[in-house]
Amino acid sequence: MKKLLSTVIPALERGECVVLCTVLKSSGSTPRGAGAHMAVFADGHTEGTVGGGAVELAVTKLAGEVAAEGGSRVEHYRLTPNQVADLGMVCGGDVTVLLQTLKMSDVAMLRAMAQAMEGQENVWLAIELRDGQAVQTGFCCGDRRLQFARGAEAVQTLCRSHPVWETDGATGWYVEPIHSGAMVYVFGAGHVSRALVPILKSVDFAVTVYDPRMNLADRTWFPQADRVICGDFKDISRHIHVTAEDYIIIMTPGHEADREVLVQALHTPATYVGCIGSRRKIASTKEYLAQHGFGEEDWARVHAPIGLPIGGETPAEIAISITAQLIEHRAKQ
Repeated sequence: MKKLLSTVIPALERGECVVLCTVLKSSGSTPRGAGAHMAVFADGHTEGTVGGGAVELAVTKLAGEVAAEGGSRVEHYRLTPNQVADLGMVCGGDVTVLLQTLKMSDVAMLRAMAQAMEGQENVWLAIELRDGQAVQTGFCCGDRRLQFARGAEAVQTLCRSHPVWETDGATGWYVEPIHSGAMVYVFGAGHVSRALVPILKSVDFAVTVYDPRMNLADRTWFPQADRVICGDFKDISRHIHVTAEDYIIIMTPGHEADREVLVQALHTPATYVGCIGSRRKIASTKEYLAQHGFGEEDWARVHAPIGLPIGGETPAEIAISITAQLIEHRAKQ
């Protein structure tokens, strides 16, 4: 959404109207689920996607009509086997899309939302729908207070880790998480970390790199990181505060440092703790933790060896496996 806003806002400021297309709901084997976005601009070009194929072409065409009317519309694509064939699709399912005309008057709200997404707080898009029309749009931040719209109590309970469309058939709210305030703390600034940071950033994770070596804890090596910290592995709390939404990835230069960070990590409420290493190293680390008072429940929190088992060996391949595991973990929250 952040990337989409960077093109939508300038277009609105030029006096153009833009139609924002949002997948509210999908079922079956549709290409994209709820939360997919596409913007259709005045000249007909698009940014983002609601799934591609013939459905996206139909939505793009309909966007022209919605823009001419200056309003909004909810369109249902119920893809029965015959409709799938008619649309040239190879998979079935149902898709519900909101087409919403954005204008110059929406710029203040969109700018505030974009600014909120630059911070380290969760941000949710909130749209009230009534009789197939978007009647008001706003957003919520970490405290879940609704901004630029009314209906706080109804919206606050819908601010979850996945899109929610609660409707009685005619009236309801669509609330979607568009930015996570969670931070991924990467301990160790070696080759795998250098490969990992840009991949994590490409799938919308905020990343902090932490290492005591001044020559490596340098933004030159990590231009895409949100933060680079040069600090002692023995006292990470001096520099960071880990919350229940944060992720910890441990890949320091040696076993001793890995254990130092892991012990501290297990004293935090981090949602994810992962440690790189061979199975032999991991077994000795588990034994070390047991000797220092940690039980099976503590060890169950640790993803070790870190990453999904895709057989990767190079830094880039390992980085992909780690990112995939974080995506999987995030999706289950």
